[in-house]
Amino acid sequence: MLSFSEIFESYQAQTDSITFPAQPENLYESIAYFMCASGKKIRPVLCLMSNELFNEIHTDAYLVANAVELFHNFSLIHDDIMDHSILRRGRPTLHLKYGENTAILAGDMLLIHAYMQLNRINSAYREQITHLFSEMACRICEGQQMDIDFEDREIETLKYEDYLRMITFKTSVLLGTAAQIGAIIGSANTQQQNDIYDFGENIGIAFQIQDDFLDAFGDVSITGKQVGSDILENKKTAVLLKAFELADPFQKKELKAAMQLRGEDRIHTVIDLYKKLKVNEWASTAILHYTEIAFKSLDLIDIPVYKKEKLSELANSLLVRQS
Repeated sequence: MLSFSEIFESYQAQTDSITFPAQPENLYESIAYFMCASGKKIRPVLCLMSNELFNEIHTDAYLVANAVELFHNFSLIHDDIMDHSILRRGRPTLHLKYGENTAILAGDMLLIHAYMQLNRINSAYREQITHLFSEMACRICEGQQMDIDFEDREIETLKYEDYLRMITFKTSVLLGTAAQIGAIIGSANTQQQNDIYDFGENIGIAFQIQDDFLDAFGDVSITGKQVGSDILENKKTAVLLKAFELADPFQKKELKAAMQLRGEDRIHTVIDLYKKLKVNEWASTAILHYTEIAFKSLDLIDIPVYKKEKLSELANSLLVRQS
């Protein structure tokens, strides 16, 4: 079995197999600009690891891993456009550097190439995998629309359960599906496929809640992210929605008033209210809860424990950033 780093390196080594034409230059140069940015490649690596959990890594797993990575980058490009983001991985976003029209086309091209990768896999499971991939794509688009809709809704009309459904669709189904498809290529049975999907999905939920938690309670020297950026952008995060649920009527008024402040005053006032409501303690418990569900799903898979170690390592690497 390959080590964690060897699987990552084996994936990186074959990414040259994803090729694009030279013309139109602006379009394909923009794609190269976006794709060469550093990233952890968690989703494609998860696909390969899930394959190896049940069998030796098959060539088709690399094709699917490529499709997963291409689709993920497609969604990021379009997400940046919709959010009017100015930075992605510390660099100007694609639509700022090359223009919104080119960015839309670049995202579309990545989506098309994702399906071109899938079209090259073994016909024995191509239809099943393409169907799962397409269902995943639909859920992600639905989750993105939910996120957009949240922006226009008053905080009182939203519940934490609404947010949980949104992040499951927008973020977690990609992790779950990448794991499940890898398992299919590894000849896992239906129950094993379901269990590895649940592992990926719940790790994704835990990671997203952690991300929201760290925005308010993280250490910038560790996370590299400005504390309170979600608060400044009025994002409807897990901690904000849960704080509103835990607040009494007077605290709800305080929280709404705090969200109208500007700059550092808004950040400090909102975080102080979060602490009074002990939403930081709730978030830590929620992260642990979904992590435990994920590992229980992994435990259900009846294979030697040592084969699961790399998946555990991958999950822990996502969830070790502390405040």
